[in-house]
Amino acid sequence: MRFLNPAPVLGVLALVRSSLACSGCLGSSGHVEHVRHVRRMQPDAINATYGPTRALEWGQLNFLHTTDTHGWLEGHLKQGNYGADWGDFVTFSTHFKHQAGNMGVDLLLVDTGDLHDGAGLSDATTPDGEISMKVFDQVEYDLLAIGNHELYLANVAYQTLNEISTYWGEKYLTSNVQILNQQTSEWEYVGKTHRYFTTQHGLRIMAFGVLFDFTGNTNVTKVIPAKTMVTQKWFLDALNSQEPIDIFVVLGHNPARPSVPTSTFPVVFDAIRAVHPDTPIQFIGGHTHIRDFAVYDSSSTSIESGRYCETLGWLSMSGFDGKNSGYNGIMPGPAGVPNPTRKATQNSTSPFVYSRRYLDWNRRTFEYHAATWYDKSFDYNNGLAVTADITKYRKQLNLTDVYGCVPQDYCLTCAPFNSSASIFPLLSEALAEAVVNESRKDIPRYIIANTGSVRFDMYKGPFTYDDQFIVSPFLDHFLYIPEVPYATASNLLQSLNNAGASQKRNVGVMPVERDICVDPPSGHFPKAARGEHQFPSITRRQVVDLVPGYTTKDDFGSDGDDTTHSAIPYYEIPDFFQGVAGFNESRTADSVDVVFVDFIESDLLAILGSNYSSNDVSYYIDADFTTRDYLPIYVKTSETFQAGLPNCTIA
Repeated sequence: MRFLNPAPVLGVLALVRSSLACSGCLGSSGHVEHVRHVRRMQPDAINATYGPTRALEWGQLNFLHTTDTHGWLEGHLKQGNYGADWGDFVTFSTHFKHQAGNMGVDLLLVDTGDLHDGAGLSDATTPDGEISMKVFDQVEYDLLAIGNHELYLANVAYQTLNEISTYWGEKYLTSNVQILNQQTSEWEYVGKTHRYFTTQHGLRIMAFGVLFDFTGNTNVTKVIPAKTMVTQKWFLDALNSQEPIDIFVVLGHNPARPSVPTSTFPVVFDAIRAVHPDTPIQFIGGHTHIRDFAVYDSSSTSIESGRYCETLGWLSMSGFDGKNSGYNGIMPGPAGVPNPTRKATQNSTSPFVYSRRYLDWNRRTFEYHAATWYDKSFDYNNGLAVTADITKYRKQLNLTDVYGCVPQDYCLTCAPFNSSASIFPLLSEALAEAVVNESRKDIPRYIIANTGSVRFDMYKGPFTYDDQFIVSPFLDHFLYIPEVPYATASNLLQSLNNAGASQKRNVGVMPVERDICVDPPSGHFPKAARGEHQFPSITRRQVVDLVPGYTTKDDFGSDGDDTTHSAIPYYEIPDFFQGVAGFNESRTADSVDVVFVDFIESDLLAILGSNYSSNDVSYYIDADFTTRDYLPIYVKTSETFQAGLPNCTIA
């Protein structure tokens, strides 16, 4: 283990700060609250008001899954649903390792990539992740895979090779990702192509780590398409290994659901099934930022566990015995706890049964599931040390510095696009007020940005340096074309939205892929009956209100969310929005400056036509001013955002 140095309110959201930016993945049922006191870990975090009521189902093989953490290791300080920090997770995962050992079953901790570009702890350093990786490494993972956000920039890609891959060794799997060796100029794999290992209780596992067919990577890296990867000699040798294989584990930054067009898991599934028609295959995915569970066949399923330290995924399975595996642990399953009972398909003759659960990332959740009849305490010194280090690092990086006071909640998709509760009218005003070239400030201008560059909601309370990264983490530059005829410029926003956003960038630093954020389709497999087992060691009392949060439907039904929530409204948003400034109300402008983020240069030039080219484009301010800068400038100068200081509070 790498050691750290010692050291206006939105309706129902006004009641409890627990909304979810990707609010389309959201239902409701009963609500239960723990009476026991829950301490918050980061000093400025808030707690969940209630938690889960059902014990997890433990199988012979169990997985805890994180993905798309994007640097949110301090937790969501203004959202009680997700208020735990990485130290809490260190403690929780330690408890679960101990529980698995005591039960005589196997537990694997898995992460599927995208470790930064989302919060200040990861993004306020150069390169990104220089500090946050030291925090991340305190969890004892068994398998990890690379994400596309590890591949945008050359310095981050080499950091991944030299620090992440080196630290995790055989556990870090990059089956289809290579990097240029700076000494030999030869291509080499960032991590290992695969891992064959035997668990504590005898399961013989062949694991691969497969990234989707990503094309926006820096040119010092290479992503091998999955269809090519499955024909390579090393992969075929692994499939045809003389060593016995009890289960394939295919993890990767890859959509879990096979029907998602960008998922390459089906390619790997077909390749494995051609050689091993009956061996169980467990896919563990990421990238699309949703909770999802999909069935491939009677002995193959796939799980995806959200984003941003909002979700901890749980998957368990049983069905191993001395005839179909080398398993020598508890059979048929651990005693004293619920066990998985669901077949993957209705008419399955496979011996394997499954369960899945999506845990809200908060202390109430972690304490509830960590408690046993023999150990009701929670905190361990290793977790407390990580929490203390997060607090220290946040202060060292000035992430707690307050720039203003947000007067209400503003969200991406939980309110109509042009409403006062939406973040985009606010950002349009910020673009108009803060993106200013002093030498051209009197010339009318449209400032066009893509909504995909805005990654999270703004919550009522202090707006800090950290929030600067949370809302807009990307380094998109502002370019412009001077003196475009008004008749042409005034139609650009509509034309761009009609055309939609491209997925490439010709200039600038970091492509902004717009991560998919939609409900998974309803599953083909009906909801199965389950036992409502409960640990008797925790007192519960009923309360009446639900708070907004995830309400997930997947191939096993709608009972996957560990904590029940009410649904959050979801509204579509366009691909682009704009600020408008410098116009004189007394007369119509003949020409205007068209200012835009560099990500959309090719889209905009295509609409403008042959009269314009990249030769007409230059920086509007300078090469150092980016989309990460305009919002804090606006907050610091806005009377609305300064009015609540110095006594700005969350509630």
